[in-house]
Amino acid sequence: MSGQAFRKASGPQRSVIGIIGTGAIGSNIALLLASPPASLHISLWDKDVSTVLDIIKDVPEDLSGQVHGPFTDLYEFISSLADANSPTGGALILLSLPHGSVVDAVLSDMNRHLKKRDVILDTGNEWYLDTERRQKELARLGVTLCSLEVSGGYQSARRGPSLHLSGDNPEVKKEVLKLLELVAAKDENGKPCVKDLGPGGVGHYVKMVHNGIEQGMLGVINEVWEIMFKCLSMTLDEIGDVFGKWTRDGGEMKNNYLLTIGSEICHTKRSTAAVNTSDPPEDDGMSPFLLNTIQDKVVQDADSSEGTGIWTVSESAHKHVSAPTISCAHFYRIASADRAQRLAFADLIGGEVATAKKQKVTQADKSEFIETTIRRGMYAGFLASFAQGINLLLRASHVHGWNLSILKCIEVWRAGTIIRDDTILDLLSSIYTPNESSAHPQNVLLNPSYGAQVKAHIPQLKRLVLKGIEWDAHVPALSASLEYYKFCGGKHLPTQFMEAQLDYFGKHNFELKSEGLREVKKGVHHYEWKPA
Repeated sequence: MSGQAFRKASGPQRSVIGIIGTGAIGSNIALLLASPPASLHISLWDKDVSTVLDIIKDVPEDLSGQVHGPFTDLYEFISSLADANSPTGGALILLSLPHGSVVDAVLSDMNRHLKKRDVILDTGNEWYLDTERRQKELARLGVTLCSLEVSGGYQSARRGPSLHLSGDNPEVKKEVLKLLELVAAKDENGKPCVKDLGPGGVGHYVKMVHNGIEQGMLGVINEVWEIMFKCLSMTLDEIGDVFGKWTRDGGEMKNNYLLTIGSEICHTKRSTAAVNTSDPPEDDGMSPFLLNTIQDKVVQDADSSEGTGIWTVSESAHKHVSAPTISCAHFYRIASADRAQRLAFADLIGGEVATAKKQKVTQADKSEFIETTIRRGMYAGFLASFAQGINLLLRASHVHGWNLSILKCIEVWRAGTIIRDDTILDLLSSIYTPNESSAHPQNVLLNPSYGAQVKAHIPQLKRLVLKGIEWDAHVPALSASLEYYKFCGGKHLPTQFMEAQLDYFGKHNFELKSEGLREVKKGVHHYEWKPA
């Protein structure tokens, strides 16, 4: 079936695809699919009918008649879908829902209305094992559930996201891809950023790791921003200019998405910002920059509205993959969420010890520090976050037998995605070629090209961390990145002392230095340090 076949409609009220969940992502995906080149008729369902009515009301005039709803119940919604236009001759339904029990509840309500050959695409940030459980349950009904993780935020959902597809029905995935390739983000060569990544819930797993890498990068950037803003006394406009230049000059941060939006954030004034609360007047004594009015807390991890960061940290531990940049960035966010506790603890320890200090530096020294130390140190932090994420994907693929192609992941992340950084993706593409094989190391740090980049940037990362600590700036992700490189490359770690203590009280055994490298396995030696 060609992509054109998806555009046929069997009547003015018959839709090619139905979308359940009309939040920021779902509503924008609806408009994306209704727009050229897909130009589909779309049906919308949400328990909150008002959100559907709002979308219908705000549909652009050129898409009038393409988006349908609201519907009185799920039966009417599913009945509005034209089976003849589906890739498998059944209803094609896209879920855009919060992870967890909400999805289970909706699927339970839908079950009696579903039939063989119906296809469901789950675009939420979902736990991969829940996806695989649902795939098995729905397969008994003859229904195919595919993971279809969306990256790039709600803006990309409207203009073209990167898409992580997986599932157990190759024919369904093959046909669905023809539709997705029409609307996915396109890289600089015009290739769609969507791939079939493998079986089961692999798509959700890869997006989970994507979000973990993102979490590490966000931690690094926010720590750098504090050093620039609070320690070096740069204005927000100056920081915005620097971030913007770094994304455009072809260096380490070429086309880095997070720095691109960071530049825009730094430049945004309240008078030009569209916010959902009343915009304070410019003469209220507050900063004209919107960023300066935002509270210093990240809550989506602490209130459980976001699960991917938690899962990445947990999976890293379960899969025995060291991921301190990602983990420290996560725990940093959790600590930030409860501002009341932070203020109380600040009073106990004296707030100055945890407050970044303004420094007196010459303009020449500042410029050199920004362009050499901050730039290269930040890039080293990004490399650490990517290495940890890629290593987790490699380990998970080995454990589960997914045969996951890292190159396909890189191709998905080329555009329309939060972790886009052309320099790092180019580096990874040179390592994970189309002829991927078991010869690739399970630890990307062991690749000579990747290792050379790390080696070249470690000195400035170390300098950045030392200055950050000296100036009382907050540098958990940056310092974790430095320590990551140090303990991953340590020839003589102090863990021999830890091993001895474990053997002392727990009889955990140890290996001897004289025995060489050996495998990752419990040692055979025990010393009776003190009789029981």
